[in-house]
Amino acid sequence: MAEAENNPEKEMVKKFHENAAKGDAAKMSTMLNYSSFLVDEVDEKGWTALMYASRNGHFEVSQLLLEKGCNRSISNNSGQTALDIAKFWGHKLVADLLANPKPGARSRMSYDGPEENENYFGRSLLNRVSEKRSNSNWLKDKQIQPTTIYILFSNLNPLVTSAKCENSGKTNIHLCRLHYEDIEQISAESEVTSIFLGAELQGNNSGSCVKSAVGSAFTQDDVKDDGLVAWFAINADFVAAEKLRVKYPNCSFLQPLIPHLLNLNEEEAGVVAQARSVLAWHSRYMFCPTCGSSTEVQDGGYKRTCLKKNCPSLQGVHNTCYPRVDPVVIMLVIHPDGNSCLLGRQKRYPPGMFSCLAGFIEPGETIEDAVRREVAEETAVKVGHVQYVSSQPWPMPSSLMIGCQAVAVTTEITVDKEEIIEARWFSRQQITGILTQDGDHPVSIPPPQTIAHRLIKRWLKKNANL
Repeated sequence: MAEAENNPEKEMVKKFHENAAKGDAAKMSTMLNYSSFLVDEVDEKGWTALMYASRNGHFEVSQLLLEKGCNRSISNNSGQTALDIAKFWGHKLVADLLANPKPGARSRMSYDGPEENENYFGRSLLNRVSEKRSNSNWLKDKQIQPTTIYILFSNLNPLVTSAKCENSGKTNIHLCRLHYEDIEQISAESEVTSIFLGAELQGNNSGSCVKSAVGSAFTQDDVKDDGLVAWFAINADFVAAEKLRVKYPNCSFLQPLIPHLLNLNEEEAGVVAQARSVLAWHSRYMFCPTCGSSTEVQDGGYKRTCLKKNCPSLQGVHNTCYPRVDPVVIMLVIHPDGNSCLLGRQKRYPPGMFSCLAGFIEPGETIEDAVRREVAEETAVKVGHVQYVSSQPWPMPSSLMIGCQAVAVTTEITVDKEEIIEARWFSRQQITGILTQDGDHPVSIPPPQTIAHRLIKRWLKKNANL
């Protein structure tokens, strides 16, 4: 600090980097107007202003520096470029900008929502077009169209195809996109449950070609009437599903589901989250929960109606008739000093893995009260302020993870030994060490696709010095 104060140039670089870390594009622009040399100046760690902006996800600052001609290929003392830093901290918008900078890139102010709130399983390539579910004639017509996409499940595991990328050598997993000719025989030989997932709205590019993972290509001319390409999911018994798998030897059912399900791209993962949750509900609620009678599937798979006349479930709205969603609170508890977070271990976790505490919301309970109750039950830590952060569908089988951050008012830990076998306070430095470890660290946290990981990363991002 003293050295910087005695050296005006170093002090200017320090201020420039601080403004980059804070995201103050206006002050940086003013400084660059008088001292253009600052654009690529490095500090003692080898960090440039672009790296600090990338670390904290400041899109406007990154764009400004690129427009001023900064060198985005510079590496710091740890061998990281600004792009590496943006990717590590999950700033997708900044990473995309650095990977492929284009003149006139849209500013963050026009971005559709905060990027940190978009979680895995929460994105889909489909529009649910729920108004079509009650239109049985429309659904029947779509089921037999050659453009319609079917995804197949067996024992709630999706059929996928895998292929190795020539450039990276990585094996990519995608959903097998089947067609009516594939499903017709299965439907004739066994009883299957079919769910209407939604539709892709194709563009107006005449002759555009779409190819399924196993089926033949089709053109825009094949898409009839409303231009919607419908998607359905079916869950078949093992024998019927295995026959189709043999027909397409490059396909297989995803087993074990976790962690392999986390390797799908985000759009297809969202489709699986929707399909698997609804199919799981059908497998568990084949009979009327009110009277025990048989039910029939309606509304494209989004309703089961009791076949017994005068059943109370036929009067009014009953949640037994519709797919259930189980709300779960998952929370990162922050130490009163703000420099540590509380993580716990369950018996079923992989060795050394710690995660955020979580638990089901009980009837008549608010999100905030559920957070306080679960934390107290599992660790005896008392919680004060609770803040909602984001949510994530979790199709195992049909939960909605409601992510929160909570501030502790006590710090002594006593675990219940039933749900939680160990809980600890982890400092920022410890969490950073876990995130940057090369695989030999004795402690780990859940993978980046989980909301627990995102909650932890979000907390770390609030400290610009890390």
